[in-house]
Order: sequence, then C-alpha cells, then structure tokens
Amino acid sequence: MTSNTTSDPLAPSGSSSTALAGVLYVVATPIGNLADMVPRAVEILQSVAVIAAEDTRHSARLLSHFSISTPCTAYHDHSDSERTEKILDRVAAGESVALISDAGTPLVSDPGYRLVRSARERGLNVVPVPGACAMVAALSASGLPSDRFSFEGFPPPKANARRQWLEALSAESRTLIFYEAPHRVLACLETLAEVMGGDREAVIARELTKTFETIRLAPLAELVEFVRADSNQQRGEIVLMVAGASTRLESTLDAEAERVMGILLEELPVKQAAAMGAKITGVKKNALYQWALEHK
Repeated sequence: MTSNTTSDPLAPSGSSSTALAGVLYVVATPIGNLADMVPRAVEILQSVAVIAAEDTRHSARLLSHFSISTPCTAYHDHSDSERTEKILDRVAAGESVALISDAGTPLVSDPGYRLVRSARERGLNVVPVPGACAMVAALSASGLPSDRFSFEGFPPPKANARRQWLEALSAESRTLIFYEAPHRVLACLETLAEVMGGDREAVIARELTKTFETIRLAPLAELVEFVRADSNQQRGEIVLMVAGASTRLESTLDAEAERVMGILLEELPVKQAAAMGAKITGVKKNALYQWALEHK
C-alpha cells in the first residue's frame, strides 16, 4: 500500500545522538570554501532533529557535501511569528534544532535574530557553534585598525537615504564595516568618497575564500576608479571597510579656518559650509565637515 503522506520537517521526530536535547544551535557555515567547515558543525548538523535554513535549496549543496541528511525547514526574512514559535515548540519539547544562514555566522545581517530572541524570552537553551564570518575575515586581512570597529550592515539602497545615513557616520572614529550588494557597490563607494573624502583609506573585500577573492586597500577615490574600471569587482559577495575619522582633525584647523567656518555655519547647512569653507581656506572639505559636525 502506497502512502500519500509527505514528510513535515516541523513534525516531532526521534531524539538525536550527538546534539543535546532541547537546544537551539546557532551554527556557522563556510562563506565560500567548504574546507572551512568546522568538524563540530558537521556533527551537530548531522544529529539535530531539524535544520532551520535561510534558503533550503541553497544549503542543499553544503549538506550533501558533508553527507548531512537531516530534514530542513525554511527560516528567512519572510517567516512569520507562527513559524518561529513552531520551531521553538520543538526545542521546548526536548528536540534539538540547528539554525544556519546561507553562508557564515547566522544573525550577522540575517533574520535569525528573531528566532534567538524568542528562544531567550522563552528560557530555552541557545548554543553557538562558531565558524566563518565574512565581516571578521575581511577585517582580519584589511590592514585597517581592528582594535575598535563598528559593523553597520547594509547601507540603505536608495541614494538619498544612503547619503544621509553615511553622513551621520562620517565622524565615527572606529573602523566602519559594511556589507553591500554587487549592483550597488560602485554607487556606495562614490557616495562614501563624497561624504568622507576621497583620501580616506578604505578596503573592498570581495568573494572571500573563493577563487576570485579580492582584497584591496586604497583611498576611497582610488577604489571608486578601481571598481568602475573593472566590472568583475561589481560581482559576488562584498564587504566594504572604511578607516575611522581622525580624532586629530579639530587641532589641524587654524584660527582663521575656524573663524570662516563659524560664519558659514550661521547661514548654511554643514555640507555646503564645508564645501565653501574648503574653497576659501584651502583646508580639505572632509576635515571641515567633521569639524563642523562637532561644533554645530
């Protein structure tokens, strides 16, 4: 007799042999090179009751490579609260569940935050299984200061919103880290150069751990030309990093430059005042802009 019943990955199943019962595992996966998968992650994914994946089709290649046959269920940006609670009900019932993203560490610019937050609110056990993270990998090889940094995720996609958002970050003294979509990376770099100054050091890190990995450190103006001239730099997964603003900019303004900026700021917005002040004093617009942000 043939049954028409299909398997529901969220239906209760038997206990696991390696993963602990009643645990939500947050499992990092490779960002490109499959050899970066840690052994513990393989063991956990092989033994949990179900894997909550950002894109089950995307994750199928990874799971197949490591002979992981654990059933999967989708958990992504559009998953509703009912799906969240259904997954956590399984954990509460004593089963083990693993959360993975398309690549890297879940929750870093990823919808997994809602699931982990809800698990914490319910008093459930959440266990991280560390591994690859594009942001950390890029920073480690960038050559930019790594003692203090700020991960800002994806900039707003629309031009005006992106400019305002970056202007608000321009005086930040920590190294800034962004993720950016390939089709917007050139526009983002152009705006960064305009807002933060073409001489500000920055890094583009693209396709990390993959065949066409690129990591380039240069002033923003140079990076704009580099990406504009090579369409290949507008493909793949991209991390952008920008050096923090110098904390010594204020002291570089002489009394005359400060006097001019004080007058201009009485009548003009910061951006226009900095542009006009640069023409009058010869001081770099970016230095005047950041000074104005601190004194307006």
